Amino acid sequence: MSNYGIQKTVKLSYQETIKKVKAELKKEGFGVLTELDMKKIFKEKLDKEMNEYIILEACNPAFAFEGIAEEPELGLLLPCNVIVYKTETEEVKVAAVDPKKALGMSENKRINEIAQEIQTRLERVIENV
Repeated sequence: MSNYGIQKTVKLSYQETIKKVKAELKKEGFGVLTELDMKKIFKEKLDKEMNEYIILEACNPAFAFEGIAEEPELGLLLPCNVIVYKTETEEVKVAAVDPKKALGMSENKRINEIAQEIQTRLERVIENV
């Protein structure tokens, strides 16, 4: 765990890691809504260089539906972001947001239960990459 989420260093290449993360997310009921290639975005928008870095905006529709039905403002905290990036030393890291921290603002017991289930699934995703 980091301050923001669940993370680990992997032995796969950057591209292999992205592919594996997507497959593991799918196994856990998540779809990837958007892929943000931050290296490309920063180069195009700021003419700045950086290492490979992608944000995968993942969503589990069943949990999202239940959560938003419970608290409509919960949409402000969705989706669950998963990142894959290369460090300066060429290590590949993968991390997922800690949903208990992200959704922890809610005092709704059911939202906290959903956050726990999402965390369990995201931990499996990271573990299996």
